[in-house]
Amino acid sequence: MFTGIIQGIAIVSSIKKKYQFFTYNMKFPNYLTLNLNIGASVSNNGCCLTVTKIHNHHVYFDVIQETLIKTNLSLLSVGSKINVERSLKFGDEVGGHLLTGHIIGTAKICNIIHTNNNRKIFFQVQDVWKKYIFLKGFIAIDGISLTVSDIKNNIFCVCFIPETLCNTNISMKVIGDIVNIEVDYYTQIIIDRLEKLNFNHIIH
Repeated sequence: MFTGIIQGIAIVSSIKKKYQFFTYNMKFPNYLTLNLNIGASVSNNGCCLTVTKIHNHHVYFDVIQETLIKTNLSLLSVGSKINVERSLKFGDEVGGHLLTGHIIGTAKICNIIHTNNNRKIFFQVQDVWKKYIFLKGFIAIDGISLTVSDIKNNIFCVCFIPETLCNTNISMKVIGDIVNIEVDYYTQIIIDRLEKLNFNHIIH
């Protein structure tokens, strides 16, 4: 589990691609490798991945076909900057909201509005995911815990404060970029359960 509070930005140092699979490593900030072990779970742009190797603050991850299909990790290249968060421990503060690291899909940035001290970014999602997104509801974008400030059809808006812009890779995004989306876990369970019980008139 994760909290959606990004702990650092790591830079991709190398990528080895194979058929429907690749391995990459990132240079982590020194404080994030303290007591980090092989087998640990780390959020990479919101996607829960397993540490396979650690060497001189370089951390290695494997990415399989399912992850490549559903996330923006397939778009990585050397020099890409990734939001990272180590897994939650019992007793840790949950500063954002609980995340599983299971990405449901991606969204496309369709508009960005800059103001003096914050930024509004509009995201377009596939129609199949819009039923899980609500005004003032939780959503995670590239692993960042956020609140939906507006939504219309399959486009929703999130407002970013300077703190988030300074400490995540969201400030580097431009129109057309693809981001990972994780909807609120409990909302997804409730909606899916109602659909199975044939309460579609309530959902839609």
